[in-house]
Amino acid sequence: MDWLLRTMSGYADRPAMVVGESVYTYASMLDNCREWADTIREHGIRPGEVVSLEGDYSPSVCGAIMALLANRNIIVPLSDNVQHRHDELMDIAQADRSFVFGATGPEIRTYARSGHSGLLAEFIREDKPGLILFTSGTTGVPKAILHDFTRFVERYKTPRDTMRTLTFLLFDHIGGLNTMFHTLANGGTIVAPTSRTAAAICALIEKHRIELLPTSPSFLNLLLLSGAYGKYDLSSLRIITYGTEVMPDSILQAAYRTFPGIQLRQTYGLSELGILRAKSRASGSPWLKLGGEGVETRIVDGMLHIRSDTGMRGYLNAPSPFDEQGWFNTLDEVLTDGDYIRILGRRSDVINVGGRKVFPVEVEDVLLQMPEIADAAVRGEPNPLLGRVVAAVVNLHEPLDPKTLKARIRSFCTGKLENYQIPVKIEIRQEHLFTERYKKMRK
Repeated sequence: MDWLLRTMSGYADRPAMVVGESVYTYASMLDNCREWADTIREHGIRPGEVVSLEGDYSPSVCGAIMALLANRNIIVPLSDNVQHRHDELMDIAQADRSFVFGATGPEIRTYARSGHSGLLAEFIREDKPGLILFTSGTTGVPKAILHDFTRFVERYKTPRDTMRTLTFLLFDHIGGLNTMFHTLANGGTIVAPTSRTAAAICALIEKHRIELLPTSPSFLNLLLLSGAYGKYDLSSLRIITYGTEVMPDSILQAAYRTFPGIQLRQTYGLSELGILRAKSRASGSPWLKLGGEGVETRIVDGMLHIRSDTGMRGYLNAPSPFDEQGWFNTLDEVLTDGDYIRILGRRSDVINVGGRKVFPVEVEDVLLQMPEIADAAVRGEPNPLLGRVVAAVVNLHEPLDPKTLKARIRSFCTGKLENYQIPVKIEIRQEHLFTERYKKMRK
């Protein structure tokens, strides 16, 4: 942690973060960190205590993160969209304190705990700073992922490009944290959005001359559908990175045509392993190569396995997923072409139709080529004869009778998909088909 603070001090007069109309330099960010260090001492927060940080990107949040890590605490970032599960997550993380960042300023709350147990107790005895993230599933109990923060932050020691970056991904997401630490370690500027609509993001790109936009395929589709990109000057944008879910080829090619001067780079990461170094075969290509220092990959039974030096210590509330040699099964099914892979989707999303595999993204890719369909989410539904059949939920550009739509879908998909891949159940919805994290909702 000391090396990061020293690095940031070398950029003292540079702008580190922009929030609304306010610009904060690296010097002011470090002042914020020192103020939080004083607050931590005043409240008697001891090393090893688990502290949640509840809010969004701001100099105060970043200062608190760095001060807590320097104090060898275990931090638990929580964004607003998980507040409905707040008490459950706090219990799983065994949190001792909360720093709540609201409109009237930060509030510190203390919880009565009799101590810590299991893997967390073992980790605390090592007297190291830690990080707890939660898996982002919408159903079931989320898994709490424990990282040794000293190892987690090592990857940012290697100097990289310095860019003005928009923090699109939330700060309790592995991709959002990667954006924050990568930018601060390289003297770049973070621009934090207060709204993540297509128009708001385009306006920020124009106003602050954003160079790097890390986002998701679902947001790129929304951006393309909105037409907002044509109403603002996006000429500063050099790179769009996309990850968190599988990219349908139709969206990727549409983005490639719409933004010919912007590099489109696929990223890959997991909360359990962090963000890996990834190299796209070309801008607009769905094929990528994974690697980097301390990272190994292999394909077993069509699934990607990874072994990484920066992997998590384990789950707080679930068995370890690593095998005896330290390999982690990502459960992502992939195709291979030499050193490159193409991600098809999670095995849990695969629809088994009479013993034949259907990958939702393959069907979504075809549906998104239809002029009637704005967005599509494909899933399996039970069938007494075949086990599962393909069902699709769609957003339409214009109202259409369901019976007519179903006939058009079958006609359009014939010849592009196998018969068993064509959706037999169709549902039309007005609501977006992605979560607050702009990730496709299939469940």
